[in-house]
Amino acid sequence: MEKYDVIVIGGGSAGLTVASGAASLGARVALIEQCGRLGGDCLHFGCVPSKAFIQAAKEVSTARRAASLGLDVSGTVDLSAVKTRVEEAVGSIQQQDDPKRFTEMGVDIYFGRAEFVTPNALLIEGEDYVYGKSIVIATGSSPLIPEIPGLEDVTYHTNESVFDLEKLPEKAIFIGGGPISLELAQAFSHLGSKVTVVEKASSILSKEDRSIQEAAIEVLREDLRIVTDADIQKVTKDGDGLSLHCTVEGKDLHINGDMLFVGTGRKPNSGALNVGKAGVETDQKGFIPAGDDLRTNVSHIFSIGDANGRYFFTHAAGMEGKQVVQNAVFGLKGKVSYDQLPWVTYTSPEIFHAGMTEEEATESGINYKVYETTLDDVDRFVADHQTHGLVKILTDWKGKILGAHAVGEGAGDWMQPVLYAMAKNNGIGSLSNMTYPYPNHAAAVQQTADLFWREKLFDGPVPVVTKKLIEYKR
Repeated sequence: MEKYDVIVIGGGSAGLTVASGAASLGARVALIEQCGRLGGDCLHFGCVPSKAFIQAAKEVSTARRAASLGLDVSGTVDLSAVKTRVEEAVGSIQQQDDPKRFTEMGVDIYFGRAEFVTPNALLIEGEDYVYGKSIVIATGSSPLIPEIPGLEDVTYHTNESVFDLEKLPEKAIFIGGGPISLELAQAFSHLGSKVTVVEKASSILSKEDRSIQEAAIEVLREDLRIVTDADIQKVTKDGDGLSLHCTVEGKDLHINGDMLFVGTGRKPNSGALNVGKAGVETDQKGFIPAGDDLRTNVSHIFSIGDANGRYFFTHAAGMEGKQVVQNAVFGLKGKVSYDQLPWVTYTSPEIFHAGMTEEEATESGINYKVYETTLDDVDRFVADHQTHGLVKILTDWKGKILGAHAVGEGAGDWMQPVLYAMAKNNGIGSLSNMTYPYPNHAAAVQQTADLFWREKLFDGPVPVVTKKLIEYKR
């Protein structure tokens, strides 16, 4: 039996972060991956292919808008060409996750399914036994398929299969109004499909600040038919296509299409690990909870990334992985904080989220202030003809940033200064004091922060003092 300081189960972003980090610190590391390749869901089915797909769709949409400038753009999209572009992006980034790169770091890689036999020992594919002082579960997640009558009788897609399509659907139906569904639904719309999004809840983007949510939905409705409060009854075949049968506000609604996408949540990939043999507890959905130090109820076993069910973001997995390296290798009890964890929904325009929403601040009983700027007041967005959106920053009464939110083209990039200020515990005033090249998109942040100083200068004690000083000099 081979013995290791750290055994990592799962070769996605979370697992690779731990394996490379622990090996670089001199630990003996084993990395176990069930599939025959590294990179995980993000590389092969998630972040990378979806963003390549979205970018291709944006280029098509931009070309069509060029008609307003006198260009005649015609034709239909060759989805196989889009597929090739997606594959090229995945293939290029795959080189960074080449097993050879990690073996050269000193990581022993095992390809095969692992299962616990004791709290410290794992059996791989019924052949190899390995022992670990610390074990990190980073097995990720996969699409959760709802129980809908008739679904098994039709062809449907998830993020694991949709990028293999060779022909653009004429009418596409997306079940689920989460980020994955919305991003891809809008991309298909930009490519030329007529798209309907069906959501069982009363609204989409429910985790976003209310005003941000409303601004985003207003723009998305230009590209998508959005049906909420939908109780899906069944799916039936309809000639060469299908029909989704729903009840909405007591009325029957049949939606026809030739492509069905299911994006109704995620399920853990850890079921085959038999974690019960190690005494590790799971929640009702099968995820493996972990504390802020990323330890499970068994102190030497850690759960990170999608496996713990907290946040399904690659950057969250990376953040957790960095902390686990220290905790697993050195036995520390360092904790991660999710208070300022940002996320971006890569629709057009993008939706940026960090920290508290106004609704959360209200529910928490916090005294807060709101500073808000619409993009039609920002010169660069006016010049770009991309004025749909806004920036919203919440602070306490001293100017400490509690939350930052935005809707706008490229918001995931130009909102980064706010994240830096939050990380450094700098107030909103620091964002106003920066110098921004004119005209750029981040001026939206500056103009929002300027509202704080205007309030201080004109509504606070400064005008009173200034007035007295002027009168004194007279």
